[in-house]
Amino acid sequence: MEGDLIKINEWLLPLSWLYGGIVKLRNFLFDVGILRSRSFMMPIISVGNITVGGTGKTPHVEYLIRLLKNHANVAVLSRGYKRKSSGFVMATAHATAHDIGDEPCQMKQKYPDITIAVDKSRVHGIEMLKENDGNIDVILLDDAFQHRYVKPGVNILLVDYHRLIIYDKLLPAGRLREPLSGKNRADIVIVTKCPKTLKPMNFRVITKAMGLYPYQDLFFTTMSYDSLQHLYNHSTRELSDITSDEHLLLLAGIASPQQLINDISALNAHLTTLTFADHHNFTKKDVQHINDTFAAMPSPKSIITTEKDAARIVCTEGLSEEVKQHIYTLPVKIEFMLEQEDNFNEKIIGYVRKNSRNSILAQSKDDHKSKDGNRTGDGPRTISFRNN
Repeated sequence: MEGDLIKINEWLLPLSWLYGGIVKLRNFLFDVGILRSRSFMMPIISVGNITVGGTGKTPHVEYLIRLLKNHANVAVLSRGYKRKSSGFVMATAHATAHDIGDEPCQMKQKYPDITIAVDKSRVHGIEMLKENDGNIDVILLDDAFQHRYVKPGVNILLVDYHRLIIYDKLLPAGRLREPLSGKNRADIVIVTKCPKTLKPMNFRVITKAMGLYPYQDLFFTTMSYDSLQHLYNHSTRELSDITSDEHLLLLAGIASPQQLINDISALNAHLTTLTFADHHNFTKKDVQHINDTFAAMPSPKSIITTEKDAARIVCTEGLSEEVKQHIYTLPVKIEFMLEQEDNFNEKIIGYVRKNSRNSILAQSKDDHKSKDGNRTGDGPRTISFRNN
Protein backbone atom coordinates (compact mmCIF):
# COMPACT_ATOMS: atom_id res chain seq x y z
CA MET A 1 0.00 0.00 0.00
CA GLU A 2 2.79 2.44 0.90
CA GLY A 3 4.53 1.75 -2.43
CA ASP A 4 1.28 2.37 -4.31
CA LEU A 5 0.81 5.67 -2.45
CA ILE A 6 4.31 6.85 -3.38
CA LYS A 7 3.72 5.86 -6.99
CA ILE A 8 0.45 7.81 -7.08
CA ASN A 9 2.16 10.84 -5.59
CA GLU A 10 4.85 10.68 -8.26
CA TRP A 11 2.18 10.71 -10.96
CA LEU A 12 0.65 13.77 -9.32
CA LEU A 13 3.90 15.74 -9.23
CA PRO A 14 3.26 17.55 -12.58
CA LEU A 15 -0.03 18.81 -11.16
CA SER A 16 1.82 19.93 -8.03
CA TRP A 17 4.26 21.93 -10.18
CA LEU A 18 1.38 23.61 -11.97
CA TYR A 19 -0.37 24.37 -8.70
CA GLY A 20 2.89 25.68 -7.21
CA GLY A 21 3.36 28.05 -10.15
CA ILE A 22 -0.08 29.55 -9.61
CA VAL A 23 0.53 30.04 -5.88
CA LYS A 24 3.98 31.57 -6.50
CA LEU A 25 2.41 34.05 -8.91
CA ARG A 26 -0.19 35.03 -6.32
CA ASN A 27 2.47 35.53 -3.65
CA PHE A 28 4.58 37.55 -6.08
CA LEU A 29 1.64 39.87 -6.79
CA PHE A 30 1.30 40.49 -3.04
CA ASP A 31 5.05 40.94 -2.61
CA VAL A 32 5.27 43.66 -5.30
CA GLY A 33 2.06 45.37 -4.22
CA ILE A 34 -0.20 44.59 -7.20
CA LEU A 35 -2.39 42.69 -4.78
CA ARG A 36 -2.54 44.76 -1.60
CA SER A 37 -2.27 43.71 2.02
CA ARG A 38 -4.15 45.92 4.46
CA SER A 39 -2.54 47.04 7.72
CA PHE A 40 -4.55 48.10 10.76
CA MET A 41 -3.59 50.50 13.53
CA MET A 42 -4.07 47.93 16.25
CA PRO A 43 -2.39 44.66 17.26
CA ILE A 44 -3.25 41.83 14.86
CA ILE A 45 -1.87 38.34 15.51
CA SER A 46 -2.36 35.65 12.87
CA VAL A 47 -2.20 31.92 13.61
CA GLY A 48 -2.21 29.48 10.70
CA ASN A 49 -0.39 26.96 8.56
CA ILE A 50 0.52 26.18 4.96
CA THR A 51 -0.73 22.60 4.96
CA VAL A 52 -4.03 20.84 4.48
CA GLY A 53 -5.04 19.28 7.76
CA GLY A 54 -4.88 20.17 11.42
CA THR A 55 -1.77 21.55 13.08
CA GLY A 56 -3.43 22.47 16.36
CA LYS A 57 -4.59 25.99 15.50
CA THR A 58 -7.47 26.15 17.97
CA PRO A 59 -5.47 25.11 21.09
CA HIS A 60 -2.82 27.69 20.18
CA VAL A 61 -5.40 30.44 19.67
CA GLU A 62 -6.91 29.46 23.02
CA TYR A 63 -3.46 29.73 24.59
CA LEU A 64 -3.22 33.30 23.28
CA ILE A 65 -6.69 34.06 24.65
CA ARG A 66 -5.68 32.88 28.13
CA LEU A 67 -2.40 34.79 27.91
CA LEU A 68 -4.00 38.11 26.95
CA LYS A 69 -7.57 38.15 28.24
CA ASN A 70 -6.71 39.55 31.69
CA HIS A 71 -4.62 42.33 30.17
CA ALA A 72 -6.52 43.35 27.03
CA ASN A 73 -9.89 43.20 25.32
CA VAL A 74 -9.37 40.25 22.98
CA ALA A 75 -11.36 39.42 19.85
CA VAL A 76 -11.02 36.31 17.70
CA LEU A 77 -11.87 36.37 13.99
CA SER A 78 -12.25 33.09 12.11
CA ARG A 79 -13.56 32.04 8.74
CA GLY A 80 -16.10 29.72 10.37
CA TYR A 81 -15.34 26.76 8.13
CA LYS A 82 -18.37 24.64 7.10
CA ARG A 83 -20.89 26.89 8.85
CA LYS A 84 -24.30 27.23 7.26
CA SER A 85 -24.42 31.02 7.60
CA SER A 86 -22.66 33.58 5.40
CA GLY A 87 -21.04 36.97 5.75
CA PHE A 88 -20.06 38.51 9.08
CA VAL A 89 -21.58 36.81 12.13
CA MET A 90 -20.90 37.74 15.74
CA ALA A 91 -20.96 34.75 18.08
CA THR A 92 -23.51 34.73 20.89
CA ALA A 93 -23.92 32.47 23.91
CA HIS A 94 -26.50 30.45 21.94
CA ALA A 95 -24.51 30.15 18.70
CA THR A 96 -24.10 26.63 17.31
CA ALA A 97 -21.59 25.02 14.98
CA HIS A 98 -24.14 25.51 12.18
CA ASP A 99 -24.11 29.26 12.84
CA ILE A 100 -20.39 29.96 13.21
CA GLY A 101 -18.47 26.70 12.65
CA ASP A 102 -17.27 24.11 15.16
CA GLU A 103 -13.99 25.74 16.25
CA PRO A 104 -15.40 29.26 16.90
CA CYS A 105 -18.32 27.59 18.70
CA GLN A 106 -15.89 25.66 20.88
CA MET A 107 -13.99 28.83 21.79
CA LYS A 108 -17.15 30.82 22.55
CA GLN A 109 -18.37 28.10 24.91
CA LYS A 110 -15.04 28.03 26.76
CA TYR A 111 -14.51 31.80 26.81
CA PRO A 112 -17.99 33.39 26.80
CA ASP A 113 -16.65 36.85 27.67
CA ILE A 114 -14.36 36.98 24.62
CA THR A 115 -15.61 38.61 21.42
CA ILE A 116 -15.65 35.97 18.67
CA ALA A 117 -16.81 36.52 15.09
CA VAL A 118 -16.61 34.81 11.72
CA ASP A 119 -16.20 36.26 8.25
CA LYS A 120 -14.67 34.79 5.10
CA SER A 121 -13.19 38.22 4.35
CA ARG A 122 -10.79 38.99 7.18
CA VAL A 123 -10.53 42.66 6.12
CA HIS A 124 -14.29 43.10 6.30
CA GLY A 125 -14.42 41.09 9.54
CA ILE A 126 -11.84 43.34 11.22
CA GLU A 127 -13.71 46.45 10.08
CA MET A 128 -16.98 45.08 11.46
CA LEU A 129 -15.36 44.13 14.77
CA LYS A 130 -14.00 47.66 15.18
CA GLU A 131 -17.38 49.11 14.25
CA ASN A 132 -19.24 46.87 16.72
CA ASP A 133 -16.81 47.30 19.62
CA GLY A 134 -14.46 50.26 19.83
CA ASN A 135 -12.79 48.85 22.96
CA ILE A 136 -11.09 45.88 21.27
CA ASP A 137 -7.35 45.96 21.95
CA VAL A 138 -6.08 42.97 19.96
CA ILE A 139 -7.52 40.69 17.27
CA LEU A 140 -6.45 37.07 16.86
CA LEU A 141 -6.88 35.79 13.31
CA ASP A 142 -7.63 32.07 13.31
CA ASP A 143 -6.31 30.18 10.25
CA ALA A 144 -5.22 33.28 8.32
CA PHE A 145 -1.56 32.68 7.45
CA GLN A 146 -2.42 32.45 3.74
CA HIS A 147 -5.05 35.19 3.87
CA ARG A 148 -2.64 37.86 2.71
CA TYR A 149 -5.18 40.64 2.28
CA VAL A 150 -4.50 41.42 5.95
CA LYS A 151 -0.96 42.21 7.09
CA PRO A 152 -0.70 41.11 10.73
CA GLY A 153 1.82 42.52 13.15
CA VAL A 154 2.77 39.01 14.23
CA ASN A 155 2.48 36.04 11.89
CA ILE A 156 2.57 32.64 13.63
CA LEU A 157 3.08 29.54 11.47
CA LEU A 158 2.20 26.13 12.92
CA VAL A 159 3.92 22.97 11.68
CA ASP A 160 2.76 19.47 12.63
CA TYR A 161 5.62 17.39 14.03
CA HIS A 162 4.11 14.29 12.43
CA ARG A 163 4.16 15.89 8.95
CA LEU A 164 6.99 18.40 8.85
CA ILE A 165 6.64 20.81 5.93
CA ILE A 166 10.31 20.42 5.03
CA TYR A 167 9.61 16.83 3.94
CA ASP A 168 6.23 17.43 2.32
CA LYS A 169 5.12 18.17 -1.25
CA LEU A 170 2.68 20.59 -2.79
CA LEU A 171 -0.90 19.61 -3.45
CA PRO A 172 -2.07 17.26 -4.82
CA ALA A 173 1.05 15.08 -4.41
CA GLY A 174 1.43 16.20 -0.80
CA ARG A 175 -0.36 18.45 1.66
CA LEU A 176 1.40 21.78 1.20
CA ARG A 177 -0.94 24.59 0.15
CA GLU A 178 1.98 26.75 -0.98
CA PRO A 179 5.71 26.30 -1.60
CA LEU A 180 8.01 25.82 1.35
CA SER A 181 9.29 29.39 0.87
CA GLY A 182 5.97 30.55 2.31
CA LYS A 183 7.37 29.87 5.77
CA ASN A 184 9.61 32.90 5.32
CA ARG A 185 6.63 35.20 6.03
CA ALA A 186 6.38 33.87 9.58
CA ASP A 187 7.71 35.81 12.54
CA ILE A 188 7.21 32.80 14.82
CA VAL A 189 7.24 29.13 13.80
CA ILE A 190 5.86 26.53 16.21
CA VAL A 191 6.38 22.80 15.73
CA THR A 192 3.21 21.35 17.27
CA LYS A 193 2.04 17.98 18.60
CA CYS A 194 5.55 16.95 19.61
CA PRO A 195 5.87 13.74 21.63
CA LYS A 196 6.88 14.45 25.20
CA THR A 197 9.71 11.93 24.80
CA LEU A 198 11.71 13.99 22.27
CA LYS A 199 15.42 14.08 23.04
CA PRO A 200 17.75 17.10 22.69
CA MET A 201 19.16 15.66 19.47
CA ASN A 202 15.68 15.60 17.91
CA PHE A 203 15.19 19.30 18.63
CA ARG A 204 18.59 20.15 17.15
CA VAL A 205 17.93 18.16 13.97
CA ILE A 206 14.54 19.77 13.40
CA THR A 207 15.88 23.25 14.15
CA LYS A 208 18.63 22.89 11.57
CA ALA A 209 16.35 21.27 8.98
CA MET A 210 13.75 24.04 9.24
CA GLY A 211 16.32 26.52 7.91
CA LEU A 212 14.75 29.62 9.46
CA TYR A 213 16.09 33.16 9.15
CA PRO A 214 17.54 35.12 12.09
CA TYR A 215 14.37 37.23 12.35
CA GLN A 216 12.28 34.10 12.95
CA ASP A 217 11.80 32.40 16.30
CA LEU A 218 11.27 28.64 16.57
CA PHE A 219 9.24 27.04 19.38
CA PHE A 220 8.10 23.50 20.16
CA THR A 221 4.80 22.57 21.80
CA THR A 222 3.18 19.35 22.97
CA MET A 223 -0.41 18.52 23.86
CA SER A 224 -1.70 18.18 27.40
CA TYR A 225 -5.18 17.34 28.61
CA ASP A 226 -7.59 18.67 31.22
CA SER A 227 -10.20 16.63 33.06
CA LEU A 228 -12.81 14.82 30.99
CA GLN A 229 -16.11 16.73 30.83
CA HIS A 230 -19.43 14.99 30.29
CA LEU A 231 -21.00 16.35 27.11
CA TYR A 232 -24.51 16.63 28.49
CA ASN A 233 -24.50 16.87 32.30
CA HIS A 234 -21.14 18.74 32.53
CA SER A 235 -19.77 16.51 35.29
CA THR A 236 -16.00 15.96 35.27
CA ARG A 237 -13.79 12.93 35.48
CA GLU A 238 -10.04 12.65 35.77
CA LEU A 239 -8.12 10.72 33.13
CA SER A 240 -6.39 8.88 35.96
CA ASP A 241 -9.80 7.47 36.98
CA ILE A 242 -9.99 5.35 33.83
CA THR A 243 -9.61 1.76 34.97
CA SER A 244 -7.49 -0.89 33.29
CA ASP A 245 -10.52 -3.03 32.44
CA GLU A 246 -12.54 -0.13 30.97
CA HIS A 247 -13.23 -0.13 27.25
CA LEU A 248 -12.90 3.23 25.48
CA LEU A 249 -14.33 4.42 22.19
CA LEU A 250 -12.40 7.38 20.78
CA LEU A 251 -14.56 9.42 18.41
CA ALA A 252 -12.52 11.92 16.40
CA GLY A 253 -13.38 13.99 13.34
CA ILE A 254 -10.15 15.98 13.22
CA ALA A 255 -7.45 16.25 10.60
CA SER A 256 -4.52 14.69 12.44
CA PRO A 257 -5.70 12.41 15.26
CA GLN A 258 -2.55 10.29 15.54
CA GLN A 259 -1.01 12.01 18.57
CA LEU A 260 -4.38 11.90 20.36
CA ILE A 261 -4.71 8.19 19.57
CA ASN A 262 -1.18 7.58 20.85
CA ASP A 263 -1.85 9.43 24.10
CA ILE A 264 -5.15 7.68 24.81
CA SER A 265 -3.66 4.29 23.93
CA ALA A 266 -1.00 4.88 26.58
CA LEU A 267 -3.76 5.24 29.19
CA ASN A 268 -5.80 2.19 28.29
CA ALA A 269 -5.22 -0.98 26.28
CA HIS A 270 -8.90 -1.43 25.35
CA LEU A 271 -9.24 1.34 22.78
CA THR A 272 -11.55 1.37 19.77
CA THR A 273 -11.28 4.32 17.40
CA LEU A 274 -13.82 5.82 15.01
CA THR A 275 -12.20 8.53 12.90
CA PHE A 276 -13.80 10.85 10.39
CA ALA A 277 -12.62 13.67 8.14
CA ASP A 278 -11.86 17.06 9.66
CA HIS A 279 -15.03 19.12 10.39
CA HIS A 280 -17.13 16.09 9.40
CA ASN A 281 -20.88 16.56 9.70
CA PHE A 282 -22.28 13.35 11.16
CA THR A 283 -24.92 11.67 8.99
CA LYS A 284 -27.69 9.33 10.13
CA LYS A 285 -25.54 6.43 8.96
CA ASP A 286 -22.60 7.72 11.02
CA VAL A 287 -24.80 8.08 14.11
CA GLN A 288 -26.11 4.53 13.72
CA HIS A 289 -22.54 3.26 13.35
CA ILE A 290 -21.54 5.06 16.55
CA ASN A 291 -24.54 3.65 18.40
CA ASP A 292 -23.92 0.10 17.18
CA THR A 293 -20.18 0.19 17.86
CA PHE A 294 -20.65 1.40 21.42
CA ALA A 295 -23.50 -1.03 22.11
CA ALA A 296 -21.28 -3.96 21.09
CA MET A 297 -18.47 -3.00 23.49
CA PRO A 298 -18.29 -4.77 26.87
CA SER A 299 -18.78 -2.84 30.10
CA PRO A 300 -17.42 -0.82 31.78
CA LYS A 301 -17.12 1.54 28.84
CA SER A 302 -16.97 5.22 27.91
CA ILE A 303 -16.73 7.43 24.83
CA ILE A 304 -14.09 10.14 24.50
CA THR A 305 -14.36 12.82 21.84
CA THR A 306 -12.69 16.14 21.09
CA GLU A 307 -14.12 19.54 21.94
CA LYS A 308 -14.35 20.37 18.24
CA ASP A 309 -16.32 17.20 17.55
CA ALA A 310 -18.53 17.89 20.56
CA ALA A 311 -19.60 21.22 19.05
CA ARG A 312 -21.04 19.25 16.10
CA ILE A 313 -22.30 16.25 18.06
CA VAL A 314 -24.67 18.35 20.19
CA CYS A 315 -26.34 19.48 16.93
CA THR A 316 -26.72 15.85 15.80
CA GLU A 317 -29.91 13.85 16.30
CA GLY A 318 -30.27 10.09 16.80
CA LEU A 319 -27.60 9.28 19.39
CA SER A 320 -28.71 6.48 21.69
CA GLU A 321 -29.36 7.15 25.37
CA GLU A 322 -26.50 4.79 26.20
CA VAL A 323 -24.10 6.92 24.13
CA LYS A 324 -25.39 10.15 25.68
CA GLN A 325 -24.89 8.76 29.18
CA HIS A 326 -21.26 7.82 28.61
CA ILE A 327 -19.78 10.45 26.27
CA TYR A 328 -17.06 12.82 27.50
CA THR A 329 -15.09 15.59 25.82
CA LEU A 330 -11.33 15.82 26.30
CA PRO A 331 -10.12 19.44 26.56
CA VAL A 332 -6.74 19.93 24.90
CA LYS A 333 -4.14 22.49 25.88
CA ILE A 334 -0.66 23.11 24.58
CA GLU A 335 2.53 23.23 26.60
CA PHE A 336 5.79 24.76 25.46
CA MET A 337 8.85 22.55 25.54
CA LEU A 338 12.50 23.40 26.30
CA GLU A 339 11.35 25.98 28.88
CA GLN A 340 10.34 28.30 26.04
CA GLU A 341 7.01 29.51 27.48
CA ASP A 342 8.29 32.69 29.13
CA ASN A 343 10.17 33.70 25.99
CA PHE A 344 7.06 33.23 23.84
CA ASN A 345 4.83 35.08 26.31
CA GLU A 346 7.22 38.03 26.49
CA LYS A 347 7.25 38.38 22.70
CA ILE A 348 3.45 38.36 22.43
CA ILE A 349 2.79 40.61 25.42
CA GLY A 350 5.58 42.96 24.34
CA TYR A 351 4.03 43.31 20.89
CA VAL A 352 0.58 44.04 22.27
CA ARG A 353 2.00 46.48 24.83
CA LYS A 354 3.77 48.50 22.15
CA ASN A 355 0.80 48.62 19.82
CA SER A 356 -2.35 48.83 21.95
CA ARG A 357 -3.87 52.12 23.08
CA ASN A 358 -6.49 50.92 25.59
CA SER A 359 -5.23 47.73 27.24
CA ILE A 360 -3.83 47.39 30.75
CA LEU A 361 -0.53 46.50 29.10
CA ALA A 362 -0.52 49.78 27.20
CA GLN A 363 -1.40 51.72 30.36
CA SER A 364 1.48 50.16 32.21
CA LYS A 365 3.72 51.14 29.31
CA ASP A 366 2.50 54.73 29.44
CA ASP A 367 2.89 54.86 33.22
CA HIS A 368 6.45 53.74 32.81
CA LYS A 369 7.08 56.43 30.20
CA SER A 370 5.56 59.08 32.49
CA LYS A 371 7.96 58.13 35.27
CA ASP A 372 10.82 58.59 32.82
CA GLY A 373 9.53 62.00 31.84
CA ASN A 374 8.81 60.91 28.27
CA ARG A 375 5.78 61.84 26.17
CA THR A 376 2.80 59.50 26.61
CA GLY A 377 -0.33 58.75 24.64
CA ASP A 378 1.28 57.83 21.31
CA GLY A 379 -1.09 55.99 18.98
CA PRO A 380 -0.54 52.32 18.21
CA ARG A 381 1.53 51.25 15.29
CA THR A 382 1.80 47.94 13.48
CA ILE A 383 5.23 46.39 13.82
CA SER A 384 6.86 43.10 13.07
CA PHE A 385 9.70 41.15 14.62
CA ARG A 386 11.56 41.28 11.33
CA ASN A 387 14.80 43.21 11.25
CA ASN A 388 14.47 44.45 7.71
